[in-house]
Amino acid sequence: MVSQFPCLQSGERSPAKPRCWWGEALPAEGMFDPGKDLDPEYPLLSHSWVGFEYPEYQGQQFILEKGDYPRWEAWSGNSGYRTEHLLSFRPVKCANHNDSKVILYEAENFQGHKFELSDDYPSLQAMGWGNKEVASIKVNAGAWVAYQYPGYRGYQYVLERDRQNGEFKKYSEYSSQAHTNQIQSIRRIQH
Repeated sequence: MVSQFPCLQSGERSPAKPRCWWGEALPAEGMFDPGKDLDPEYPLLSHSWVGFEYPEYQGQQFILEKGDYPRWEAWSGNSGYRTEHLLSFRPVKCANHNDSKVILYEAENFQGHKFELSDDYPSLQAMGWGNKEVASIKVNAGAWVAYQYPGYRGYQYVLERDRQNGEFKKYSEYSSQAHTNQIQSIRRIQH
């Protein structure tokens, strides 16, 4: 089933041809779970999404939470990574913030020193994590976005309990474009 993915954009909207913040409506095959009641007119008002730089969920990831995204700077933020287009999207499955839990490990395959989190951390080092690298991650509940640098900056890695069973055994499993295991801040995804 191919549907149109209308998004919000400042300016005029027409039901005949919805406009997105990147300029046109794009086909969104498989984006909506059958039987799930989503409002296709305002997906960014009620759901969190992951936007990808390339088709088929490839390339750099960008978290899209409730709000307006009129230009590329709005979704890339302080990432230092410039992409003026997002070519594939998928919804994020979130949990209640009170239930969100993640464990960071210093070595691959959930080995070595571990750090259990249930809150947002703008600086992992300031909160007691001993180094700049996180070699593996286990998401026990919820959805998280990890950032390369403190202050929620740098490359973004969306980590969900419902993807890969929440088990990311090595940094290359964080995303198709994970070039480093450097993670210095992490937060729960808004829903």
